[in-house]
Amino acid sequence: MQLKETKEALNRFGKYVIQQARTNLTKKKTDPTSNYTKELYNSLEYLPVTTGDQIGVKFYMEDYGVFQDRGVKGVKGGSSLSNFSYKTSSDLIGLEYHTSDKGKKLGMFGKWAKFKRYQARDKKGRFVSYKSTGYALATIIKNYGIKPSMFFTKPFERAFKNLPKDLQDSFVNDIDNSIQHNLNNG
Repeated sequence: MQLKETKEALNRFGKYVIQQARTNLTKKKTDPTSNYTKELYNSLEYLPVTTGDQIGVKFYMEDYGVFQDRGVKGVKGGSSLSNFSYKTSSDLIGLEYHTSDKGKKLGMFGKWAKFKRYQARDKKGRFVSYKSTGYALATIIKNYGIKPSMFFTKPFERAFKNLPKDLQDSFVNDIDNSIQHNLNNG
């Protein structure tokens, strides 16, 4: 059995989730680095999967997209939907990832600050370097985490609520078409 309509329903599901997640990334400015390079935006994709007797959809994105979506609890506070914390995820979200100690290289936040032409000020009101601004931003995230944006979770949950009815109808149509095909050819 080909399950053509079922596959089409899953394709509609995947397309909707990706389109809405990309819209959320574009509109929401929850984290300063969330979409300035479009790297996360461009990495969002889905793939319908059919293996043996199972059919479904797999979603893909950059690793840090999960942290953007679910949030990260900082050392001093913050919340996460998946119990991600700075201590357990520091290789992806810690200062080591966002800043650079080697000479004049900028870390991720320093690059963002330079791209946005944003510089923090010191206690005397003077502008600091982009590298220092990036380090300050990374320190804030280390201490207080990343607020969950749910840019992917919300569209997935919305689409999933509609999926069972849509899939049931599609599956019934596929079975009817298969029976009809077998009657006509048998």
